[in-house]
Formats: sequence, structure tokens, C-alpha cells
Amino acid sequence: MTSPHPHPHPEANLPAGAWDSDLAYCPTLTDAGRRMLAQLRNHAAAPLYRNRSGNKLLAGEVAALRAHEREVMDAVIAWQPGEPPGWMAAFLRQVWATVPHYRDCGSPPARLGDVPLISRADLSHDIAAFVPDDADVSRMINFQTTGTTGHPLLIASHPVVAGRYLAYHKRALKRFGVTLRHGAGQVGVMLLGHQRRCFTYVSVTPTMGESGLAKLNLHVDDWRQPGDRARYLDAMAPELIAGDPISFAELLTLPMTHRPAALMSVSMMLLPGMRARLEQRFDCPVLDIYSLNEVGPVAVHDDAAGGHVLLQHRLYVEILDGEGKPVAQGARGEITVTGGFNFCLPLLRYRTGDYASLMHGPDGPVLVGLAGRSPLRYRTRSGAWINNIDITHALKPLAIALFGVHQRQDGSIVLRLAPGAMAQAPQARALLAPFFGEITVAALLAEDKIMQYTSDLQEAAA
Repeated sequence: MTSPHPHPHPEANLPAGAWDSDLAYCPTLTDAGRRMLAQLRNHAAAPLYRNRSGNKLLAGEVAALRAHEREVMDAVIAWQPGEPPGWMAAFLRQVWATVPHYRDCGSPPARLGDVPLISRADLSHDIAAFVPDDADVSRMINFQTTGTTGHPLLIASHPVVAGRYLAYHKRALKRFGVTLRHGAGQVGVMLLGHQRRCFTYVSVTPTMGESGLAKLNLHVDDWRQPGDRARYLDAMAPELIAGDPISFAELLTLPMTHRPAALMSVSMMLLPGMRARLEQRFDCPVLDIYSLNEVGPVAVHDDAAGGHVLLQHRLYVEILDGEGKPVAQGARGEITVTGGFNFCLPLLRYRTGDYASLMHGPDGPVLVGLAGRSPLRYRTRSGAWINNIDITHALKPLAIALFGVHQRQDGSIVLRLAPGAMAQAPQARALLAPFFGEITVAALLAEDKIMQYTSDLQEAAA
């Protein structure tokens, strides 16, 4: 199959952008960095890179990022529930003094629990009100995220904020015995997507000796030949491959021989069955990162720790009930965060819309039973109710990238699977059969995030 977007000559794979020069996107670019960009773009099996982007980091910022990484790697996260960490009081004063939304609220409260809660809807309504007065607007990065809540959101960020992600990813990798080592002349990270329209580009990582970084789309329309996908990945040999369950499901279909040091799932829920299949196929650790556009990498799943271990030493987590009150120790509730590393969007008691319980142990704070979006109940054929987390547990053996479960008014279930997972429909039916009567399996055609759990029953809201 031939792509409808061929690029017969290497120089034709140079996309147009707001600026024509790579130096505008990578201000510290050296000759070694230019060679790396050329290698990524001009390989005979390279995909069509549709966009330009880059780290936009200045020399002083690169040095600051290295210092920040050392701080992150050495940090101990040891706060206890109900006892905000030592940095909290100064953080509250700073936010109240510099952020318009809070300054308009009057004097800062004496305790965090008295700070009004905010949600995605608040940020969506007026994001500028949550950006500090001293933020450097001239260097600000703004990007839009759609999510699944019905509130499109414009995120305020900065090149340094984007550069900080790597430190938290390295902290997560260290937990599994992986240390990234690729530098000049090597490809460090490949970010995978698999959708009809995808923002794709090449760049370098200056804190890693200008190792190569590429965001590419595994959809066949972005390649001259479908077989080029495996050939390109093998030739570039990235040390780390990041993506989501959908792009990883496509990666499993490719005859790639390269073995990265690790795979990292950074979006959507990664079922244990899919994680096990990836680990077997690529013989490397597969990390499930809980990450939010508003907050960055929050936690990494570790079976030995019993859940998702927190990664950010300046992020405080509360677990709240529907009325915004702290739940009992170990009870499930909404993950609510304060702090973070995005100095363009400091957050106070931000309700994430995700749910878990919080456990404290030798690994520090751990999110247990993490599930995205609000909990939902499903009525079983006996008339009893089960939580959507029970359905997640039931489907764990399946190696599927994405699914949706909808309960109709009559109690019947519609299970939506991606077309590539339809072969697992009989097993999926069998796993849900103990709970439900009629189970219809339908194709899931959405390529973006979906609401995984939905119901027509009015009593379903847990």
C-alpha cells in the first residue's frame, strides 16, 4: 500500500513551520544536533513529518534543567495525609500574591483545607486568571487539550516546564532499574501516535547531549510503505519508546527487531494483559505512567508497591468525596492535587476527575485502584450493583488497547472494542458473563480518548 503523501526526495521531508530555521526551535543546536535532525528526517524509510517543533531552550535553561533533574532524582516524598509538606505554606502565599484568581479572593486562608476547590471547568472558563503575573508571556507555550469531560482546555506552559518532564520520567525508569544513556549521535526517545491526524516532528534533547527525539504517527497514511515503519524504528533504535495503548497495539503488529530499554505508556489506562504482552514481545520494562496535561507525570504503576507511586516531590494529593471533604483513610475518592512543576499554572486543590484511594508505606504515597473519570455503577442480572472498577478487574486478562462499556436502560451491556481486538470478543463476553445477561460487542471507531464507562440508568452515578 502506497501512502497518499509520498516524499520522494529527502529534502521534501522538511515541513513548513512558523519559522524556517531549526535554530529557531532549538536555540542551542550544534552541528551534531543538525546531523541528528537530518538523520531522523532523511532516512530512506522515514515517515512524513508534518510539523516543526523543538525544545526552545536557552543555554542557561539547559543548565537549570540538569540541576532540577538532580533534585528530582534525589527527592524523598514522605508527607502524610492531612499533613501538607513543609513547602506548602510558602506556596500558598506565593500563589495568592501572584495569581489573579486567588488575589481577587482576598486574604489567603490559614490552612489548605479552606482553599476553594477548582476543576477543569474553572480553568476552561478563564485560564488567564490562573496564570501568575510574573509569568514570561513572551516565552509561554499554549496548547489545547480536549479530554473526555466536555471542557476543552488551553494549557499555559513554558519550554522549561516541557523540559522538566524528562526528570520525572527518569525517576520512574530508575524505579525499574533503567538509566537512559543515549547521547550525541543516538536517538533517545520516540513518541508514538496512531491516528489519522497527528502532530509529528523531530527535535533533540540538549540535556542528553542532543540525542534525537521524534514524534511520529504509526498510521500507514504517514508512510510511503507500511513496511517502512519497522525498518525506520530498527534503523533509529530509540532507547525509550513512549506512547499509549492504541499506538502500542499497532506497534505489536510490526516486525520490529530493535529492543528498547523500556516502553512507557503515558496516556489512557494500560490493562495488565496488554502490559504483559508488550513485556514479552520487547523483553523490557513497560511503565504505566499516570499523567495529566495540567499536572504532568503524577505517578508510575508498580505492582510491588500496590499501585501508582507518586513521582513529584512538590505535589500534594488529597482524596475527596463528592462534597469536597477528605475521605476516610484508605477510602476511594477524587484525586485532588496542589503544587506541581508548571510555574505558569500553579494549582491549588485541583480536582482531577480521576479516582483512587491513597496508601502510605515504604514507597511513600501510593494511589491504589486508580481509575479515570467519575465512578459509575452497573446493575447486574441479579439486580445487585457493581462498580466500574470491578469491570476493569474482570477485563484485565485481555491484551486490548481501549474499550468502552455501556449499559442500556434494559440492563443489557454494549462492549465496544477496537477493530483489531474483535478477535478477543468471545473471551471478553466470557469474562463479563458472571455479571450480566445480554452482552453485545460492537466496533469502537473513535481514535481519541473516550468515556470508557457510560450508562442509561439514572441510578448509575455512584
